[in-house]
Amino acid sequence: MTQTLLAIAGVSKRYPSGLAALESVDLDIRRGEIFALLGPNGAGKTTLISIICGTVRKTAGTITLNGRDVVRDYKAARAAIGLVPQEVAVDIFATVLATVTFSRGLFGRKPDAGYIEQLLRDLSLWEKRDSRIIELSGGMKRRVMIAKALSHEPELLFLDEPTAGVDVNLRRDMWTLVRRLRERGVTVILTTHYIEEAEEMADRVGVIDRGRILLVEDKAALMRKMGKRQLTLVLTTPLAAVPGELSDWPLELADEGRRLIYRFDGESERPSDRGAPALLARLGELGIAFTDLDMTRSSLEDIFVDLVERAA
Repeated sequence: MTQTLLAIAGVSKRYPSGLAALESVDLDIRRGEIFALLGPNGAGKTTLISIICGTVRKTAGTITLNGRDVVRDYKAARAAIGLVPQEVAVDIFATVLATVTFSRGLFGRKPDAGYIEQLLRDLSLWEKRDSRIIELSGGMKRRVMIAKALSHEPELLFLDEPTAGVDVNLRRDMWTLVRRLRERGVTVILTTHYIEEAEEMADRVGVIDRGRILLVEDKAALMRKMGKRQLTLVLTTPLAAVPGELSDWPLELADEGRRLIYRFDGESERPSDRGAPALLARLGELGIAFTDLDMTRSSLEDIFVDLVERAA
């Protein structure tokens, strides 16, 4: 049985103006998983992270980390968390090595030069260890933020839009690092606008909008359950209309009758007499030939957009 590391129950946040940033959020994060929290701007992602990290006060609900209440036992809870915020917040005149080493000490960790060196090497920062932050590129500054967050060896790492505005190489390095962290047992919660990151890395996906959790699902199960599929056949001879003998399938013609398109939901391909194989067999019986076929599946982004639109 997978152990819960972080338990969020009934958490709400209302501001004096009446704005509800979060509405009774329930969420359990499993130890050692990569969890992607997706949502549009203003959905409540950063607010939820800020409450867990203790920088914003919740209005209601409870949050426990390793069974400890993050409010009552703030110091122990915070020491188990690493946070990479959206904004770069470092002393721009300090060196990379000094910044990361100092951050480790802030959490009461004993000096460990070997760990810090390996961390900086993992993030391609070792050669820049004596450079001042002000001298670094935006991507390098982002790497320093990640190194700071990992300096005290946290159990839970928050990456809040970590690759926003950074180059493709850093994004790939980030993916590699996150996988390596999970192998070491670190639990990672990722918020991102880059849906391909969630699709590439996440074990589970949560969708939040207007302060409410719309869905939490294993990524693979979500893709199977909600991913739409499309079978496109390039016909040998164009059709003027879909034959009546094919009325059992929701078909449409495109490209002036040269393409026959069959769209279906990920779980609707169940009845053996109404699925894609049966369609292909029926086309053969009717003498409708095709020169090529293509099967595509909707992406996680398609699913995300569909969920948000339904909730609107």
